[in-house]
Amino acid sequence: MSSFTTTTLPKPIVKSRLRCQPKIRPATVSCSAIPPQQGDAAAAPPSSSLKALSAAVALSTILLSTPVPPAAADIAGLTPCKESKAFAKREKQALRKLESSLKKYDPDSAPALAIKATMERTKRRFDNYGKFGLLCGSDGLPHLIVSGDQRHWGEFITPGLLFLYIAGWIGWVGRSYLIAIRDEKKPTQKEIIIDVPLASRLLFRGFIWPVAAYREYLNGDLIAKDV
Repeated sequence: MSSFTTTTLPKPIVKSRLRCQPKIRPATVSCSAIPPQQGDAAAAPPSSSLKALSAAVALSTILLSTPVPPAAADIAGLTPCKESKAFAKREKQALRKLESSLKKYDPDSAPALAIKATMERTKRRFDNYGKFGLLCGSDGLPHLIVSGDQRHWGEFITPGLLFLYIAGWIGWVGRSYLIAIRDEKKPTQKEIIIDVPLASRLLFRGFIWPVAAYREYLNGDLIAKDV
């Protein structure tokens, strides 16, 4: 006789579905100053310093080329030359002396032509003094302002920079020439008899002497190591 055993199976658990709605929170932005990593510094191009130098040169060029405002009597005791009576008197005296000398010669003679050319240069010089905004004193003579005022840069700073550039160009070309001939068999001979083709090439290269000098300074070649 067989026996049967009944078992009760558990009912499946039904999981309730939950609907979650995301809560919208206001967005926040946090800023923090993080120092640059060494890798970023290493990744910087080696020509960044030259780019900075080029930018500085371009900025100085723009500043030097800006139009200068008209001169004003902003310094005690000085007035614009074009408004100075003493300055106009000096111009008349200079021209009167030349005219008196001109009367001593024939109109078409060489001395008369030379005096006429001098008179034209004298008029142009006095006209430029007044046009460029120079300031004159009570004696009628132009005075240079070297205080750094941008309105008077053309009187001292701009010519000074041009002088330094030209002097540096001459010195750099001479230095480059001596370096180029020092390995010759008779370098002293080429100092006496200039190698014109070599000197001509170095003359044109010398126009960028500020950049070349800065590059040699970075490379350590600007100053002789045995000095």
